[in-house]
Amino acid sequence: MINRYAAPAALIGGVLLGVLDFVWIKYVPFPFGGLGNSLAVWAVAAFLFTYRGRWGWARGIAAAVVLLVVAVPSYHLAAALIQHDDVANMVDTVALLWMGCAVVAGVVFGGAGVAARRPGPWQAAAAAMPAAVLVAEAALLARRIGDPRYGSEPVWPALIDVALGVVVTVLVAGTGRRRVVALLLAVPLAAVGFALLSLARFG
Repeated sequence: MINRYAAPAALIGGVLLGVLDFVWIKYVPFPFGGLGNSLAVWAVAAFLFTYRGRWGWARGIAAAVVLLVVAVPSYHLAAALIQHDDVANMVDTVALLWMGCAVVAGVVFGGAGVAARRPGPWQAAAAAMPAAVLVAEAALLARRIGDPRYGSEPVWPALIDVALGVVVTVLVAGTGRRRVVALLLAVPLAAVGFALLSLARFG
């Protein structure tokens, strides 16, 4: 029955994610305000969306992709309405690039959200994905510590990312054993994520 609501949930969720993300960045002070600029937080949003939605593979992944893609122009629309940015930013080259990244993230993390609900050999690894991407981002932030452009500023956002990773894992992994396994698996997965983000020149 709930499968019927994947499309409207993804559209409404995408608008809310984009708008609330901009509002968060604009009005929430450092260090928590930095979560609005977090690639990892958007990836985790896709994961939790499909995890909570309990959809099948095709519908869940499609819904996660729509969620993240719709969030990009919604973010720029909020910026246009709140601080009078150019509406053309909704569909410029940068926005289209982010939408392309949203497709990839929706497939990977939306799929992980579905897998984390399904018993099987991939369940623990799927449950580890939110912590992995948050720790990978924390490592990118930690790399900035000591850089004259950032000073010690990245310390708190990095710690917040790691803490969020642990919290999300505890919430989705279920049993104590699964939580431990997922947290252990998050370490090598984070290393892979860090390498991929570095190659893509994020952070």
